[in-house]
Amino acid sequence: MYEPILDALRRGAAPEALNAAREAVTAQPQDATSHRLLAAALRLGGDRDAAMAAIDQAIELAPDDANLHLERAGLLLHERQLDEAQAALARATGLDPNQFPAYIIQGQLAVGRGDLDEAERLTRTAARIAPDHPHVAALQGTLALRRGDADQALAILGTASQRAPNDLQLRHALGFAYLAKGHFAFAEQAFRALLEKDGGSRPLRMVIADLMRRQGRPGEAAEELAPLLEREGPSPALQRLMGELELEAGRNEHALELLRSAFDADPRNVRNILPLVEAWRRLGLHDDARTTVDAALREHAQSPELWHARLLFEEFASEPARAVIARWREAMPEFIPAIEAQVVVHDHAGESDEADALVRRIVELRPGYTQAEMRIVDSLLRRDPDAAVERVEGLIAQAPDANVKRSLRQLLGRCFDVAGQPATAIATWAELHAEVVDQRLPLPEISQGEREWPAVGPLPEPTPAVVLLWGAPGSLVERLAVTLDQAGAPLRVDRLGPQPPTDPMQRYTTVPGLLDGSLDPAYVAGLWRAALPARGINDGNIIDWLLWWDNALLLALRPHLPEAMVLVALRDPRDMLLDWLAYGSPVPFALPSPEAGARWLAQTLSQIADLHEHQLYSYRLVKLDTIAQDATGLAQAMADALGIRMPIPPQEALGPAHFEAGRWREYRDALGDAFALLTPVAERLGYPAE
Repeated sequence: MYEPILDALRRGAAPEALNAAREAVTAQPQDATSHRLLAAALRLGGDRDAAMAAIDQAIELAPDDANLHLERAGLLLHERQLDEAQAALARATGLDPNQFPAYIIQGQLAVGRGDLDEAERLTRTAARIAPDHPHVAALQGTLALRRGDADQALAILGTASQRAPNDLQLRHALGFAYLAKGHFAFAEQAFRALLEKDGGSRPLRMVIADLMRRQGRPGEAAEELAPLLEREGPSPALQRLMGELELEAGRNEHALELLRSAFDADPRNVRNILPLVEAWRRLGLHDDARTTVDAALREHAQSPELWHARLLFEEFASEPARAVIARWREAMPEFIPAIEAQVVVHDHAGESDEADALVRRIVELRPGYTQAEMRIVDSLLRRDPDAAVERVEGLIAQAPDANVKRSLRQLLGRCFDVAGQPATAIATWAELHAEVVDQRLPLPEISQGEREWPAVGPLPEPTPAVVLLWGAPGSLVERLAVTLDQAGAPLRVDRLGPQPPTDPMQRYTTVPGLLDGSLDPAYVAGLWRAALPARGINDGNIIDWLLWWDNALLLALRPHLPEAMVLVALRDPRDMLLDWLAYGSPVPFALPSPEAGARWLAQTLSQIADLHEHQLYSYRLVKLDTIAQDATGLAQAMADALGIRMPIPPQEALGPAHFEAGRWREYRDALGDAFALLTPVAERLGYPAE
């Protein structure tokens, strides 16, 4: 929708851009981006007043969009100021006075349309004419902001503002640089200085109010906006914004008054509906809510948002709720969410046949609809697993997206499992793993051989509580993590995230370095401790979820981290391999084949057996075979392991059930060679051979 406008703006075709932008605004009058592009087109055509009105309308629709305020700042470069700059430059350099402002305006337009490379080129050209001009600095700072470098923006704008403290455009950009850094109080000061010079500026007052809200002063923010309401009259967007601020300040009655006015002006706008629903809820005005929304539905029966709001004021699956859903379906008979609401009611009442019939109707209306198809497959798995296999195979054939096909193939393996075809299930899962080996983490190499262990060092005073949590793929160690997290423990899962710590516990090179002596054990422990503050740990108490484990780490942990305890999640190794194949692992290790996975599991779990048999370090083994899906059992196991009381996590927090303990026996024929590799270590860990 935006590309024709952007293309015309790039080519400088003002009339074409203006026509395309006006068509976009007509098609979507509530879309802030359309109004922003209209402002750019008007500015390109020279109609600055209309451009200002268009950008103000965009800001009214999206008052929290900092980029809109930045673009408005560009429009504040008044002609009078340009003339003065041109004259000064002409006197100082003898250059053509028309060049500099043209470059500045073109640079601002390029920023407005998102062409940052072109904006930078134009800024460099303007800087050659007047390197110290505040508008050059404003553009440079704005470019740094748009590229996500708020520190660079602050450095540029802060220096320039000292030279030109009264320049409006520069101060605008500086305010938004502070905002990007989260320095809300400084940003507020910058914008207040502008408001003193332009007291009638609506966007300035709105951005100041938003900054006050971000500082935890919503009531003051509402009062900051009150003059706009008095001056401009009851603008629905302004009333809604003030109502939201009053709600945040706990002044619910005043909020209700403002939000009702905004809702009456545009009852279909979800931004008007949601805060009003919250005000009704807080004040307990359920009858008022029903009456008001019903009145709106008489005029706007095709508004899903109003139907959702109406259902919020009926008890779940009650007869009144059924009646509302019946009205909704009568108004919108083929609307999927309305049918889904009816399905939920039938499910709650145990009316599975009626629910299944509606789900099939959804698929008729929207073939391939994921939620409905999964519901049908689940139903077939209970009644006719072979039919479930057939249906999923059909969905795979129809799926256009490769990722969707992968998800469906994973489900197909589960269908083969339920249908009593273990060999086909394993072949399906193994193929999926083999296809993505190059996209997964390589399996860490496990150290081999006997070694002498250093003495355990003395405990530090005071002794922090340090737990190193680990579990091999298929161990369901994530269930322990959920239990700890729900209890508010100092669990850190950042090693699995996009910004992991860079300490030695994260790196594959740590084990070989410790073994060949190139890595000092004290250095390893010291780096781990040094990284804790950056991970939000200031008192030393931590539960650190590790990606991998190797007993070679004990060369550093025994003498230099004696206060730690290793907490190992464990299941029958053969169940672990089966689970890894079917469900994957929180740590995305490559699984080239079932045999390769079994060989690696046997090696890494042999190290755990050594740890256990020879008491090499403080540790706890938590066997999850019978409690992996038992919230109470998990809490008790954690309490026993850590010696503290643990709350029971919500059952739903554990996620979907995996295979029950001992399921590996049904796969002995399909995975016989792999299980043979795991049986010896299984026996060492206390599991039966058969």
